[in-house]
Amino acid sequence: MKELRILFTGIGRRVELTQAFREAALNLNINLKIYGADMSGTAPALTYCDYTRIVCAMTNENYIEELVQICKQDKIDLLIPTIDTDLLVLSQNVSLFTNTKILISKPDKIAICRDKNKTANFFESCNCNTPKTINNWRDYSGTYPCFIKPKDGSGSINAFKVKTKKELGSYANHIGDYIIQPFIDGTEYTVDIFCDFDGSPLYITPRIRLQVRAGEVLKTQISMDEKIIGECKRIISGFKPVGPMTVQLIREKSTGEDYFIEINPRYGGGAPLSMKAGARSAEALLKLLLNIEIKPDNIISDGAIYTRYDQSVCTKKGMVEQPIKGVIFDLDDTLYNEKEYVKSGYKAVADYLDIKGAEQKLWRYFISGKPAIDVLLNEIGQIVKKETCLKIYREHIPKLTFNDGALDLIYALKEKGIKIGIVTDGRPNGQRNKIKALGLDKIVDDIIVTDELGGIEFRKPCDISFRIMQRRWQIPFAQIVYVGDNLYKDFRAPRELGMQYIWFDNEEGLYTKNIKEEIVKNNKISNLRSLCKYI
Repeated sequence: MKELRILFTGIGRRVELTQAFREAALNLNINLKIYGADMSGTAPALTYCDYTRIVCAMTNENYIEELVQICKQDKIDLLIPTIDTDLLVLSQNVSLFTNTKILISKPDKIAICRDKNKTANFFESCNCNTPKTINNWRDYSGTYPCFIKPKDGSGSINAFKVKTKKELGSYANHIGDYIIQPFIDGTEYTVDIFCDFDGSPLYITPRIRLQVRAGEVLKTQISMDEKIIGECKRIISGFKPVGPMTVQLIREKSTGEDYFIEINPRYGGGAPLSMKAGARSAEALLKLLLNIEIKPDNIISDGAIYTRYDQSVCTKKGMVEQPIKGVIFDLDDTLYNEKEYVKSGYKAVADYLDIKGAEQKLWRYFISGKPAIDVLLNEIGQIVKKETCLKIYREHIPKLTFNDGALDLIYALKEKGIKIGIVTDGRPNGQRNKIKALGLDKIVDDIIVTDELGGIEFRKPCDISFRIMQRRWQIPFAQIVYVGDNLYKDFRAPRELGMQYIWFDNEEGLYTKNIKEEIVKNNKISNLRSLCKYI
């Protein structure tokens, strides 16, 4: 499975965007790791990321240096900015990110978007209508109502509809550096645009802004209007955006003329709605990174209406935790050490081959990172026995022992009336043999081997197994704790579902890694016996 690492800056509330990339990676069979950058570590979208990276303010002189170091240390393939604040500084420093691609347009194009006067001039250069722009309220002689907003603003912050000259002067003194435009009465549109790295359009998706809050759409309707799409092609030709761009316009009610007012060369807050309608730009972007041919089918759900809603997540534990009524354990390297299973399997293969020293050689090849069975069989000239050896390895009944304190812990939890479950990934026969060897099938309440649900797609971090177990137990997620060892996949689903979670830092585990994630570090145990203090 191919792996990609993406870093989102200004991650904030972009839950839908991270979910869109998750779905795209699943469709393409890509192992996607999502990193979120944030100043405080409490942004809600971080709950949906694999890793959190704390950074200074975007206006800080060290901001770019910190991002460069993160990209270098974490081997980030792509950095995606999500808010206007850091677009220009990132665009000006692309060359510093030697092995990371930045999804950003050229600095001169970013500058167009950061100054509403330049934006209006650009629209005119593309033969697109735009409201006349005035920079001094005393010079405004147009009709009322009119609109006043910051020259470099975004997100409708400090943007006001003004009814009189007196109001206009008052707002002008309040805003400072502003522009004034006549108010256009009509239907508002946002156009989600996605281009390849050379600025060629792959998706152009107009949406009617049916309901808006603080500048971000709450309800929208897909409207594949040919006139708007044609106008946007002229804008794209002049701008040559790299990746995503959103354009805003108003279709005047009385004349039907389109007046373009904003450009944002990034993913807009409502961009995931266009993806749901068929403009799968997240999937296209992953393909671009992997040099996979893109063939947009252009089947967009024209007329579909999408409504957004808020959802709460816990980003910091409270002083008092919910009482624990259920504990779900990972199996491999949590309740026992996976190395025991590997050694047991190699012994079974060695017994079958009946060659002196075969068991030791298999183990030596394994710890050196080589495909042990293949290497050994090639060495002895018996590669024809590969399938038989693999079958023996996968189906053997292993000899396993519990990790220190694991069995005592399970019995102690059972005595307290706490439900005990296991969620484990892997080939069903092998996982069931491990469970039988440890006797877990006789002492725990529920066991889910994720592959049995329908294949490897249901392995962690997929949340379906956790939902099934919670449904069976009828216990709130907040009163269930998950215990696992694998930092790459074990904790994302529990975090998103609102479960409690504990990282078993198994020094003998196959997947033990250094971690900078404070959200996991604070829930860390090094011995299963110590888990009792959390219950």
